[in-house]
Amino acid sequence: MTQITPVILAGGSGTRLWPLSRKSYPKQFTRLLGQETLFQAVAQRLSGASYAPPMVLTGADFRFVVTEQLLSVGIDPGAVVIEPEGRNTAPAVLAAALLAVQKDENAVLLVAPSDHVIPDAEAFRAAVLAGLGEVAAGRMVTFGITPDSPQTGYGYLELAAAPSGLSPVPLTRFVEKPCAARAEEMLAAGNYLWNAGIFLFAARDMIAAFEAHAPALIAPVQAALDAAEPDLGFLRLAPGPWAGAENVSIDVAVMEKSSTLSVVPFAAGWSDLGSWSAVREQMDKDAQGVASLGAVTAIDCENTLLRAESEGQELVAIGLKDLTVIAMEDAVLVADSRRAQDVKLAVCALKAKGAKQAEDFARDHRPWGSFETLALAERFQVKRIVVKPGAALSLQSHHHRSEHWIVVHGTAKVTVDDTVKLVAENESVYIPLGAKHRMENPGKVPMVLIEVQTGSYLGEDDIIRYEDIYARGQGAKG
Repeated sequence: MTQITPVILAGGSGTRLWPLSRKSYPKQFTRLLGQETLFQAVAQRLSGASYAPPMVLTGADFRFVVTEQLLSVGIDPGAVVIEPEGRNTAPAVLAAALLAVQKDENAVLLVAPSDHVIPDAEAFRAAVLAGLGEVAAGRMVTFGITPDSPQTGYGYLELAAAPSGLSPVPLTRFVEKPCAARAEEMLAAGNYLWNAGIFLFAARDMIAAFEAHAPALIAPVQAALDAAEPDLGFLRLAPGPWAGAENVSIDVAVMEKSSTLSVVPFAAGWSDLGSWSAVREQMDKDAQGVASLGAVTAIDCENTLLRAESEGQELVAIGLKDLTVIAMEDAVLVADSRRAQDVKLAVCALKAKGAKQAEDFARDHRPWGSFETLALAERFQVKRIVVKPGAALSLQSHHHRSEHWIVVHGTAKVTVDDTVKLVAENESVYIPLGAKHRMENPGKVPMVLIEVQTGSYLGEDDIIRYEDIYARGQGAKG
């Protein structure tokens, strides 16, 4: 039997779970629930004897995060495809199908978002296997979630008959997010399921569906694949043709128009974690309905979510009811839990006022590790830099600043022009303005240093890069 190739969609804008999720590091890569990230959880859920290594579609900023998180849970990706820009799910799914048939004309793909929670992985794998018969018959399959409440934040699937177990049922139509009264009616009717946006199909059948229902997408997506360039093990789609692909969802482009779609019901639990209220539902709660994480003290609180996300932080709540409080070192969210869907309005307001917190974290992730600014003023900046074992920053120089590095944990291998030396804990080194320099971590534990920058301009784009193992261009950060 042909193995199923998971296609994991790992883009996203990171607005609905702000401030923990942001554009620079969206929710699928964070540890929202437990020790695994959502991205790692879906990769593990779609692994095993029936599955081939996954294909991941993501943006350039996340390509190293994707590979690092997969390898840390023992999964070697089959392909990581870099989208030059987000064009919604239809171009991404088509690119995956076109790429898959190049290697195997009988390829079977399972497309899944990377930011959903499905607690019972075995039950979901059983649902996938229940859909393979439909795929063999030339039909495409989507998975419908048995609703437990009249939700207005989800789209619905109308089935031709009431679902029974995991038996596939023909799809009658897609239903947009309903009003409360309509949601109540559909819940009572019994033949409506939530639309999870997960699809199982033969790649050639998906291509045929695009030819029938969205033919204008085929030429730009195929051209983006034809002109794609390998990049350190990734496949970077050509930006020119990709920009010509319509920004449209797979539902609108193909699925809503298809007459060959079956639904496999799934009743074992699912959430798209589309709001902080949805996150609270997945967390353990005390007798008063308070869900908490981190150093939290709750006094006389009810039905409230409290999360302290920063080390050394104490979050104390007194007399709160039906509230969401997310505390981070650079931003705090306090919201009426009934308005959980409006968090994205806060992100828009912050962007309008130019606040860095709208999209970026205080801690900036890089392929080699991370850094965060501890102090910033006119003509100086202090950073805490963490370099992963075996990692190295680019060989670089700066036009406008000099730097002083103090190693506080581990050992740094430092290059300054023609001099290379090891700098141990409690030792320091000075980098003059204009000097070619590089820091590396030759050890087996993270290396931490404090960097003091002084100069007339301290922006991340003040960089001339000479050598870079991550193949980043001039002016790229880090």
